[in-house]
Amino acid sequence: MVYYANYLRFMERARTEWVRMLGFEQDALIRDEGVLFAVTSASLKYLRPARFNDQLAVSVRLIERRRATLRFEQVVSRLGDACGPLCSAQIRIACLDAGSLRPRPIPEKVFKEIPDVD
Repeated sequence: MVYYANYLRFMERARTEWVRMLGFEQDALIRDEGVLFAVTSASLKYLRPARFNDQLAVSVRLIERRRATLRFEQVVSRLGDACGPLCSAQIRIACLDAGSLRPRPIPEKVFKEIPDVD
């Protein structure tokens, strides 16, 4: 079975790809904008186990957009499995100054690319 903490890794990778789809690379945000994003809270529900060699899908849905924080709902599912999710989570991330690690607003050029919440 998949170790429980690995679900957080899968979700992290999915959020990184989500930011990439917006047109931003994490290393460039640090270098050019002086910011990084860090998880400030995570609430997970482990519903069913994933097993070795399962093909998994991880969704990312923005549910709250504020000037310095974003909150996501994420779900890990087994591809082709109609039995429902394996794990669901709410993850809050904060924008931090890359030097001081203190909270700061998301840079305007990034913020304007983040979709509005439904």
